[in-house]
Amino acid sequence: MTAANELRLLPWSGPGHKPCYLSTDDRGGYMSRLADNIEAVQLGTAAELLEMASESLAGEDADPIQLRRLCHDLTGALRDVLRVAVSRGHLLAPGEPHRI
Repeated sequence: MTAANELRLLPWSGPGHKPCYLSTDDRGGYMSRLADNIEAVQLGTAAELLEMASESLAGEDADPIQLRRLCHDLTGALRDVLRVAVSRGHLLAPGEPHRI
């Protein structure tokens, strides 16, 4: 079993939109693989939405209703990507300089 500070934030929420965590020392276990697969889908969706947004913004005749829907979808995708970043420990603390 992992230590309390090593719990994995899962890519889905529980009741009341509360975060769900996984405590296991088996990175190849069913729940770990499920979380990995869902994260991969979420990242792929975010990439597709980014492509759509780039194309929509490049066009001069973008439909405002479609742009609003795209912004809604992008907001959800960004939320998912941030959750993946937190889960993987790659999120910088606020105000922390980015080191190359």
